[in-house]
Amino acid sequence: MVKQSKYKLDTPCLILDIDLLEQNLATMQTITRQAGKRLRPHAKTHKCSTLAKKQLAAGAGGICVAKVSEAEALVNAGVHAILITGPLSTDKKIERALDVLAASPSLMAVIDSDRGLELLSSALRARDLKMDVLLDLDVGHHRTGIDPSNALALAESILSKPELSLKGIQAYAGQVQHIQSFQQRRKASLESLEPAAAVFREIKSRSENCNIFSASGTGTFNIDIEIPELTELQVGSYACMDVEYLAVGSRDNPQRFTTFVPALRILTSVISTNQPGFVTIDAGLKSLYKDGGIPQVLDETLTKLEYTWFGDEYGKITSADGHPLPAQGSVLELVTSHCDPTINLYDRFYITRGDEVVDVWPIDLRGCSQ
Repeated sequence: MVKQSKYKLDTPCLILDIDLLEQNLATMQTITRQAGKRLRPHAKTHKCSTLAKKQLAAGAGGICVAKVSEAEALVNAGVHAILITGPLSTDKKIERALDVLAASPSLMAVIDSDRGLELLSSALRARDLKMDVLLDLDVGHHRTGIDPSNALALAESILSKPELSLKGIQAYAGQVQHIQSFQQRRKASLESLEPAAAVFREIKSRSENCNIFSASGTGTFNIDIEIPELTELQVGSYACMDVEYLAVGSRDNPQRFTTFVPALRILTSVISTNQPGFVTIDAGLKSLYKDGGIPQVLDETLTKLEYTWFGDEYGKITSADGHPLPAQGSVLELVTSHCDPTINLYDRFYITRGDEVVDVWPIDLRGCSQ
């Protein structure tokens, strides 16, 4: 492609700073490796097979997806060693998952119920296929997973199925990821995962094939590595970062998450300056996902600018302390409120180095919600 200034791009658009992205990938990989753990980053965050390949090239041992359609897209792009982290609970979903399995035998799924076990095992037998699975535990998020007190009975049922190989457990404590205080977050995460560690030890004593304890997230990655039993981390947002994660305290800063930097930004243009006290930009609810926080303006010369939601198509920019507002036509950079659903609104990342666009990566898993 012909290189150009990022400020010449049509807005609103997503940019990824390649140097900051690679810094985030290297930081997470180094800390995880030094702790003796594996990394299985979650592609549901970035929705991009090119970025997934970069994570694998950096040392990740596999990739997570939330939906079967994400697994389909990644395998079609040549990405393997995928774990589907959502239980398969309908015939159609299982049929599609087994199509992926036939093309990519390293595909894994999770099981959290007797019904899900019977559906999956029956479908595998009918197609003469075998599959590796993890037992999904509910450790307080109450979204998916079986209560740890009932986990061993389901584990025994899985172990009795010759078409299934129980490789370990999954335990995602999503409810603790954004606790603002690092110490409170640490306490909550370790307490949440303690029952899962006990289940893992027990299953491992019954089956030598059980060697995966997959858990954690960006908010607790450097906490959960303290757990001896944990083997791999399902982190996602660390690669891109957003306001929601940047707002939680870290080990060395009670007010801000300092380990990773916001590599993902939205470029937005000032389209109207007719009103006193604010300007209007072209990034609203259709460009930025609202839940998670208020987008933050990044501008070295206008450090006091603040974003306010202003409708489907627009945002409002004000100045907190009387600093001059940007002129019509000015391009601003915003850190997104919540990176995962914001990324899903766009077709591509513009890859930048400094102020220059150096590449374009398709967001080829966009819309894969089935």
